[in-house]
Amino acid sequence: MGLTAEIGAMRSGTGDPARLVGEFRRTVLLAPVTDGGLMSGDQGGVRWIYAFTSEESLARFARRRGLDPAAELEFLSVLGARLVDAVIPSLDGPTGVAVDVADDDGSMLFPPVAGIVPDPVAVDVATEVGPARGPPR
Repeated sequence: MGLTAEIGAMRSGTGDPARLVGEFRRTVLLAPVTDGGLMSGDQGGVRWIYAFTSEESLARFARRRGLDPAAELEFLSVLGARLVDAVIPSLDGPTGVAVDVADDDGSMLFPPVAGIVPDPVAVDVATEVGPARGPPR
């Protein structure tokens, strides 16, 4: 099953979260680029990188944003795994991936939580803070 089918299954209540994340990691996504960086939006203190499963989904997004879908919209083709394992840890602050955000019935958010992003950047993983250390005596 492809990512869009896994998203559909999750949205209908019959999906498996582990299968969804696995498919997301294996899927080549289209990530639009603007001003030298990946296009993203902020909501609720989280940065959401926009990623799309097809050029058609990306074109729907462009139209909703008031962009000319016929104009060249630069994008990178990138594995979902690369987004969460390499790109997100290089950014400041909590960051997740918003897939096919212009598709009302086919969108899915992959938040910055354990099991999706690496633990050091997951917002739900407590970091251990050891006792404060002063100068040696």
